[in-house]
Amino acid sequence: MSIEQKIKSIDELVELVAELKKQGKKVVHCHGVFDLLHIGHIRYFRQAASWGDVLVVTVSPDRFVDKGPHRPAFGEQLRAEGVASQDVVDYVAVNEWPTAEELLRKLRPDVYVKGSDFKSIDADPTGKLRLEADVCKEIGSELRLTQEIVFSSTNLINRFMSSFSDDVQEYLEMFRSRFSIKDVEDVLDRVAGLKVTVVGDTILDDYQYCSPLGASSKEPVMAFSHSGGDVFAGGVLAIANHLSNLVERVDMFTVLGETDTQEDFIREQLNPNVTPHFAYQENAPTLRKRRYIEGYSMVKLFEIYHMDDSGLDTERDTEFRTRIRDVSRDSDVVVAADFGHGAISVETRETLTKSKYLAVNTQANAGNRGFHTISAYGRCDFISLAEPELRLDARDKVTGVIPMTDDLRQRLGASMVAITRGKKGSYVQTDGGVGVLVPAFAHKVVDKIGSGDAFFSVASLVAALRDVSPEIVAFLGNVAGAIAVGIVGNQKSVTKQAIMKHVTSLLK
Repeated sequence: MSIEQKIKSIDELVELVAELKKQGKKVVHCHGVFDLLHIGHIRYFRQAASWGDVLVVTVSPDRFVDKGPHRPAFGEQLRAEGVASQDVVDYVAVNEWPTAEELLRKLRPDVYVKGSDFKSIDADPTGKLRLEADVCKEIGSELRLTQEIVFSSTNLINRFMSSFSDDVQEYLEMFRSRFSIKDVEDVLDRVAGLKVTVVGDTILDDYQYCSPLGASSKEPVMAFSHSGGDVFAGGVLAIANHLSNLVERVDMFTVLGETDTQEDFIREQLNPNVTPHFAYQENAPTLRKRRYIEGYSMVKLFEIYHMDDSGLDTERDTEFRTRIRDVSRDSDVVVAADFGHGAISVETRETLTKSKYLAVNTQANAGNRGFHTISAYGRCDFISLAEPELRLDARDKVTGVIPMTDDLRQRLGASMVAITRGKKGSYVQTDGGVGVLVPAFAHKVVDKIGSGDAFFSVASLVAALRDVSPEIVAFLGNVAGAIAVGIVGNQKSVTKQAIMKHVTSLLK
């Protein structure tokens, strides 16, 4: 039978299997990604085929492959052809569902076979094998695990087909020699126990998509065609969502405008374990940054701020500060997401500096540039800044990042400072001037907005553990940033699961 004849649709395969079983044939089923076909897969198929009369194999579709970024390396049709090229395989199909559970109920094979990378049903950390085992019991199929040499497609791709530069590959080799995937996961497990309060500016990121029509015939102006828009929960809202994916609960303090508050929308956008505490600024709108964007390239054309950054009146600010102090008193870490738009007043900054552990990010933007830098804080435990913000605070264009970071750390008494450097990665320095440079891990940049917030959110929690290597702080922060640049705006927040998939794809 030719390769083309072996490849079937799921519906065709279901009919084939039913007919084969009627004929008394024992049908064996294997399922997986099979991204890079290797000797481990070949032995897996051979052993599976020996347990029955007909071997059918299903392949995970591209859209449901969860191996991390830049995966699968090969598309579903190529992977299906590769599997079908094996003599012991009788039929192949591309699955239609995220997992094999529904597929098993459709096919109802006599034997379902998993590879030898699974030592037992309960050894699978994802829990997927347990669910598949339950379905096998439900439909009367036998579940078997092969006993063959274990290879990893991810490991082979990382070693021989990496899309990273030589410098990044060398760094990852060094990191693997010092830290395991389990070491990194253990850090995130410890983070989950932290009590967190976050304070900062609400920003509604309003994206208006358009396409260029050309120059106006009557005015020296470019004309564009509007094609739609999105509004995302940005600023402290995005950071609260990132944080809440890693801990049990987040208390969030922010300021909304009394006119056009958008409170219902904001509450809908927050994760269920974020508890919001709002203050309301009189005669002001909730801050909205409207960006006009070329819809295909995602190039930002210009932006308009709808804001009143004068902040709360004295009475409301005092009440706001008191609520922050009362709630954050028992917090392990207080996160200040200070965008310089009035939510955090001078007096509130003073209150925050008395926190048990204070992590601060001050952002320079068009609405505050030149007036808002990290030196507004008298004391911080963890500081996260982009390199331009570090240079703005120091009023220094030429000095190296390392001595400037050292100076800032000592001036503000911080135990750790992280400087993000775009495509150059990040630099993290601890007490005593010990620092590490970690490269960026992004493959495809869709939208840079929000990447610094993702870095800050993850790095601040890891740093708050106090005894974690600065290398892991920078590594996890860069992973979060790499995930965020692949997302339009703050459409999705960074989850622990996404982080661990990315970490596994880098280190396996």
